[in-house]
Amino acid sequence: MNAIELQPLADAETDLLQVLSTALQDTFHVPVLVRTDSLPLAQFYDSQRGQYNSTDILHFIDASRRSSPYTDNPHPPKKVSVVAITGMDLFMPILTYVFGEAVLGGDVAVVSYHRFRNELYGLPSNRRLLLERLCKVVIHELGHTLGLVHCSFQHCVMHAASYVEELDLKSASFCSVCYKMVNHPIHSQTRSE
Repeated sequence: MNAIELQPLADAETDLLQVLSTALQDTFHVPVLVRTDSLPLAQFYDSQRGQYNSTDILHFIDASRRSSPYTDNPHPPKKVSVVAITGMDLFMPILTYVFGEAVLGGDVAVVSYHRFRNELYGLPSNRRLLLERLCKVVIHELGHTLGLVHCSFQHCVMHAASYVEELDLKSASFCSVCYKMVNHPIHSQTRSE
């Protein structure tokens, strides 16, 4: 990966994306661009579930990138990973909710910080904790775009987390094994957390 783009979706808070961009630059040592245009999510809303379909969002962003003017360019730009960020609740058809989803070995990911808010669990607001959780999940999903699968080491950022309590137990760093594997390409398929 040579660069990261943060794509706001719907209500994504710009200040969160700005703080996140600094953390991502420190982790991946690549430029991070925060896009100013926000993509609407209405077409991905499932009224029966009251949530947004993360897989459909991924496919839409991926298809949009493939139909860009760079598609026919004999010298395409270097690999840029796009992470779409929203405060809306996401789901996959086989899961009740997801924190994020990525194309394994691909270029796109989507992350929601909806479930990172302490208020959802009857606790006082904690902006610092919300940012930590968001950072961990975005790094995790970018790890999937780099070909990494879930790690068995509990403190590794690539360890699977289904609940915020599990998310809080892991670090925002790759373990030594995952760190070494970051540059190994793997076939594209979707992964979630």
